[in-house]
Amino acid sequence: MTPVQPPPDLRALTTLRFLAALWVVLYTAWPHLDVGFVPVAVTKGYLGVEVFFVLSGFILSHVYLEAAGQGRAGGFSYRGFLWARIARVYPLHLVTLAGMIALGAGATIAGLTVSESLLDWRSLPAHLSLTHAWGLASSAAFNHPSWSISAEWFAYLSFPVFAFAAWRMRQRPVLAAAVTAAAALAVYAAFEPVAGFSLTEATFLWGALRIVPCFALGCALYLIHRRAPVRRAGLIALACGAGLLVCASLALWDPLVVLFAGGLILGLGGLDNARAGPFASRAGVYLGEISYSIYMVCAPVLLLGVNVAARLTGADDKKLHAIVWLAVLAAIPVAAALTYHLVERPARKALRGLAARNGPASREVAPEANSPERVLQPSETIV
Repeated sequence: MTPVQPPPDLRALTTLRFLAALWVVLYTAWPHLDVGFVPVAVTKGYLGVEVFFVLSGFILSHVYLEAAGQGRAGGFSYRGFLWARIARVYPLHLVTLAGMIALGAGATIAGLTVSESLLDWRSLPAHLSLTHAWGLASSAAFNHPSWSISAEWFAYLSFPVFAFAAWRMRQRPVLAAAVTAAAALAVYAAFEPVAGFSLTEATFLWGALRIVPCFALGCALYLIHRRAPVRRAGLIALACGAGLLVCASLALWDPLVVLFAGGLILGLGGLDNARAGPFASRAGVYLGEISYSIYMVCAPVLLLGVNVAARLTGADDKKLHAIVWLAVLAAIPVAAALTYHLVERPARKALRGLAARNGPASREVAPEANSPERVLQPSETIV
């Protein structure tokens, strides 16, 4: 069966990236808001990372599965693939790592209160090698959300394995998705009694494992998207989006949110840009493009903004008035836009340009201008 030709970009999924990042930001920032309640859905904001992980498997399959499944016969370059991934995530990771070190040192000198683990130098080698979610870091130090980038790196290194399995199931996409979903639920169910906490809450200790069921689900769902147009994609997206919100709002079993996130991604991915409505808007797409920066600058902006605002307003408990809190929150996308245009985007272009000047792998490293990777870069961004 000849797979359908996908649209040149998946704008609805780009916007979804921003919504997932926003969910994580609210989860991280809400404790500093001086109100007497916390919406249950906000307490589940760490699951925004699961959305990113499923989305990452879906989009990497969208861009690379056919070539990777065919191996060298398909023109896939593993080295070029990894270089493209490094160009995507590493420069901003280094900048935010350095920023958190500078903020931590400055805060200590200024007498501001910071976590003792913030400057845990024993964890620095793992952060520099992107292995701090592999159980190789002594604590969640420096820019804590970057653990998910380490988990993504694990998935990138393993991508040929995922692609090998997915490619051989391409003629049975529904079966592949069902088996993968069942296996994911089994992993979640088995992990919690052993570890004493849900796999969806793992970070620097078990983060590399946390991405596996989500990434595999994304790869399997892409097979359905690839084989034929998804019928009633809008209805699927609406139903799964509602299911995700209900599960989060009622604090139901976290893996249910993962499954609904997968259905939401499949539904939104099946919408052409003309039918995606606000999800294909210019503002939504732009916010999605800077969502990796939003995720990565969230912690340093909150560290600086909350401490400064608390000192200026006399909020010793670091609980801020709603207006002050919103001002601090608004600084996050502003800082993200700056890092996107000054660091993330130019560094990615420079590194891919460097590869293009140094061999045939450049064909894999630099996707065509209309590639979905140009609009939708997987992140994982995020807790």
